[in-house]
Amino acid sequence: MRKILLFFVLLFFSSWASAQVLESYEGRWANASEQSLVGSIGQKEVYLAVNSFPQSYFQFEIPGHSTIFIDGKLWGLIPKDTTFFISTASIKKEFRKDSLLVTVINDRIQVGEFGLQVTKVAKNTLEEEQVYLDKQFLAQQKRNPVQPLKDFFAVSLLLILGLAAVYRRVYPYLLGVLLQPLSVIKAEDFSESGGLQKVFSFDILLYLFLVSMMLAQSLVTGIVIFRPDWIENWIGFSAISLLLFWLLASILILLLTILKFSAIKLVSYLFDLGKSEFAHFFYLLRLITFGFAFILLVSSFFVINDFYVLQSSFIYLMQGFFWVYLFGVLGLFLIMMSRLNFKKYHLFTYLCLAELVPFLVLTKWIMVLAQ
Repeated sequence: MRKILLFFVLLFFSSWASAQVLESYEGRWANASEQSLVGSIGQKEVYLAVNSFPQSYFQFEIPGHSTIFIDGKLWGLIPKDTTFFISTASIKKEFRKDSLLVTVINDRIQVGEFGLQVTKVAKNTLEEEQVYLDKQFLAQQKRNPVQPLKDFFAVSLLLILGLAAVYRRVYPYLLGVLLQPLSVIKAEDFSESGGLQKVFSFDILLYLFLVSMMLAQSLVTGIVIFRPDWIENWIGFSAISLLLFWLLASILILLLTILKFSAIKLVSYLFDLGKSEFAHFFYLLRLITFGFAFILLVSSFFVINDFYVLQSSFIYLMQGFFWVYLFGVLGLFLIMMSRLNFKKYHLFTYLCLAELVPFLVLTKWIMVLAQ
């Protein structure tokens, strides 16, 4: 009897030591499955009462690979099983509502022990340090609405495909020449003479603008994923502002592309490589076109179906393009070495000045952005 009594006394004090439960939401979760291209996505929804117990805390127990929405805003991407506390006062101050809808998305979600749980608990001195994580969580995990990104992606993709269809209708032969995959391997352009007037003609400029739109879409997506505060501070987070920023970035990338060709032509003139700048430029432009077309396709799939995976997959896509581009520069070196009567050392120096150094500097900036 003494052991049993001692057990219940310890159990009583341990329950108070962990946290005093004021309100449990275990039986209030509702299913809200969302249909996607690959099937349904599991969702659970619950309304949290933030107008009672103002000194209390919400204790969240979220399973891994979950996405949290609060009041329609993407609030947290949870990579692994996590328990955290947020004060009721902080949530009420942030949203200024008495009741908030919390949505948790997870394909293998379950409510209850060892799964999804939300409870309102009293403040506890043993957990006081952990409780104060609510400010850090609110500052770091807050995200902007997902819907503006989806709207931007849909409209920008429609405009890119529409311009591509018009270009194919007006310049079918030129588009076929520019998009020949075998030209990346054979580099047939090196057997032809190219001039500056070919790059600055309207048909080539229109194609460069089409590629710039693809690059700008990946740029905007990366900023939204890794630096949403930049968008919020610069132009505000909405589909219209994202589209305007995308168009401005497309024009800027077009100007930088023309500047890059001019730099390649200047370096080629200094190294006395003749007319090889045209073949050099469009050889790598094909790699960029194919690479970012693939990135655009995969990103569109994850934006529609699983936004949580978009962040990690976008990093892998950019890493993959990094290595593809480096191998492309290596292939360009081998092709130019076999077709041009030029010393290998000078040819390597030429590619370093024209491609490798600017590309590595740009990659460093992207890495800083992702961090």
